[in-house]
Amino acid sequence: MSDRLFIFDTTLRDGEQVPGCQLNTVEKIQVAKALEQLGVDVIEAGFPVSSPGDFNSVIEISKAVTWPTVCALTRAVKKDIDVAVEALQYAKHKRIHTGIGTSDYHIKYKFNSTRDEIIERGVEAVKYAKKFVEDVEFYCEDAGRTDNEYLARVVEAVIKAGATVVNIPDTTGYCLPQEYFEKIKYLKENVSNIDKAIISTHCHNDLGMATANTLSGVMAGARQVEVTVNGIGERAGNTSLEEIAMILKCHKGLNIDTNINTTKIYPISRMVSSLMNMPVQPNKAIVGRNAFAHSSGIHQDGVLKNVQTYEIIDPKDVGIDDSSIVLTARSGRAALKYRLNTNGVDVDEEKLDSIYQKFLQLADQKKEVTDADILMLAGADTAETHAIKLDFLQVTSGKGVQNVASIGLDISGEKFEAAASGNGPVDAAIKALKKIITKQMTLKEFTIQAISKGSDDVGKVHMQVEYNGSVYYGFGANTDIVTASVEAYIDCINKFKKK
Repeated sequence: MSDRLFIFDTTLRDGEQVPGCQLNTVEKIQVAKALEQLGVDVIEAGFPVSSPGDFNSVIEISKAVTWPTVCALTRAVKKDIDVAVEALQYAKHKRIHTGIGTSDYHIKYKFNSTRDEIIERGVEAVKYAKKFVEDVEFYCEDAGRTDNEYLARVVEAVIKAGATVVNIPDTTGYCLPQEYFEKIKYLKENVSNIDKAIISTHCHNDLGMATANTLSGVMAGARQVEVTVNGIGERAGNTSLEEIAMILKCHKGLNIDTNINTTKIYPISRMVSSLMNMPVQPNKAIVGRNAFAHSSGIHQDGVLKNVQTYEIIDPKDVGIDDSSIVLTARSGRAALKYRLNTNGVDVDEEKLDSIYQKFLQLADQKKEVTDADILMLAGADTAETHAIKLDFLQVTSGKGVQNVASIGLDISGEKFEAAASGNGPVDAAIKALKKIITKQMTLKEFTIQAISKGSDDVGKVHMQVEYNGSVYYGFGANTDIVTASVEAYIDCINKFKKK
């Protein structure tokens, strides 16, 4: 029988502490509901005493979700606990997360206290919280730099006082994986009442070891992990929820299960990235744009023959439609032929050889060769064959004026015009476009990239548009980024009109 690992998500508390990533209450509820659908066991909804906004968010999240435990953070201070109790009043399953620093750095410099006094304060906080809720988690802040013998004393005392979960944070991201493993193992073997509580990990990524340390803690016996979507959080961030979930899914031999519906991972990653205005780095494991992209000719050939040659995860398992074959100077004939076929162009080997030589010359000049490029090389230039073309675009925007766009489209030789206002020039232009093309389309991703440098640089826009259950990719390039955005959207539409 597999062991059960509880997923404690702190995206809305630790993750939201990143400067510039604060969410309003409505946005927090949106994320909380997505976390519930994802299958997290505990949602740390905020630090209620810290601000009226955090207090209100904990109240509203408690009302919005049904089965996950809603957790509120406090210090080992009675007033903090009182405020947390009030904030959690509507939660169906509630937890108070209280604690104090236990390393000598914290005891001496932060609290000007002693080891014995810190234990007393921790015990008092747990006992007080226990008067209001049954589920009390205690964190030993900076446990990563706390010596194991003293840490065991603290853990034993707070469990005796009623703690149901003990959190062993590597607050500064200092520990090596083996060190953290030994720390958890020491607690399992030297705390007499450890069977009465769940050990939790909470690892930071200052040295890039958050996921490795978390997994080491799980291997040593921890059965709760504290994580965030996309690994966001203080400084270099926290352990990534998606990494732990997929490690355990891939390594079934570990015999540890979670409740995570992994097909929801990519959508919530995009949601959190968008709401917090925090882009996911392209090479981020599991959810980065390049996580399932292949540009090397050897890799592309292998993937096209059997995807398992270079992919250990099925993209669909994390909510991504498919892996992508990216054309660069390192790509081979197999990748070029594949991309031509996906664009409806079939060529024989002789024609392919001719196109491939032209492709290599172009690829040496560009970082990435687009579908439009290869269709041009194959004599099927989409600019000429597109059913929908941009005739004109006029946009009025600026400070103190309404953003308005007028657009003209040529659809198979017939002219159409429309105008719309919007929240910015791009939004206005796309709304005007949608007045003409009235299909139910959803913009999934919108990325702007500079091709050249300077005030007159060319901007490249990459878009993903969902239509009728499928996702279509479009590109546009222009010195005017609004025009590039509209051209990218039209590129998507032309592709799904072919199906």
